[in-house]
Amino acid sequence: MKNENGILGLYTNASAHRWACVAEGKRKKLHYVSFGAYEDDMVRFRERLDRLNIDRLDPPPGLESNGLWFRDPDGTLVEIRVAERTSPDTKSPVDPPGATASRNAPSRSSVHRVRPRRLAHILLFTKDVVKAVAFYRDALGLRLTDRSGDLVAFMHGIHGSDHHIIAFVQSDGPGLHHCSWDVSSVNEIGLGANHMAAKGFVRGWGFGRHVLGSNYFHYIRDPWGSYAEYSTDIDYIPVDHDWQDGDHPAEDSFYVWGPKPPDDFEKNFETA
Repeated sequence: MKNENGILGLYTNASAHRWACVAEGKRKKLHYVSFGAYEDDMVRFRERLDRLNIDRLDPPPGLESNGLWFRDPDGTLVEIRVAERTSPDTKSPVDPPGATASRNAPSRSSVHRVRPRRLAHILLFTKDVVKAVAFYRDALGLRLTDRSGDLVAFMHGIHGSDHHIIAFVQSDGPGLHHCSWDVSSVNEIGLGANHMAAKGFVRGWGFGRHVLGSNYFHYIRDPWGSYAEYSTDIDYIPVDHDWQDGDHPAEDSFYVWGPKPPDDFEKNFETA
């Protein structure tokens, strides 16, 4: 984390890319979502926004940007900007199984601080999942990966990406549910959860495994009601693969195993 003129920038280990930022405000509110694009694609994005009659906006006050700004159907501010590729070109590696005839668990006294490799995805609240999927498909070129009726949907990028880089869950208004941070192993999920608990952040959900995306997870609740997810081993969709999206029943769209989620896990605190 870095203090940048009063804004807290969130970075991962050994990366200069700023994945997120936190600014002071009167109440919890998602400010904007930014997508990186290849420079050659920017002309097509401009043409697409014009064709869809989507009004382009100026950047928020105090924020320098030469990107394209507009709002999605929920009113959430969205940016498309030229940026280096940060999503993986292949499935992110996961630490291999332990060797035989050897002690594989580290000593508790020697465990390292867990440092996520990247922001893997975000989950946003929306008033209309179907409308959100159509908008992000038509305006940004994302593709539907999987869904469960009108309750939740997952979307991936066309240049090769994880099972989802953004997802939507039905609510009474917009907001941020969670940010998912990729780590290298199940062991790092546990270590990260223990570290956060030692700092006083014991509320959350996990350890478990999702169905859609297949990733292992542990969620930590922040002071404002959103979550940070430690995640590993999520499904990957190569650029040359035509993933067939599916509509799954509710019990097959959440988690395979794990503890029961908190009663308010799907509560949108931005509209509470």
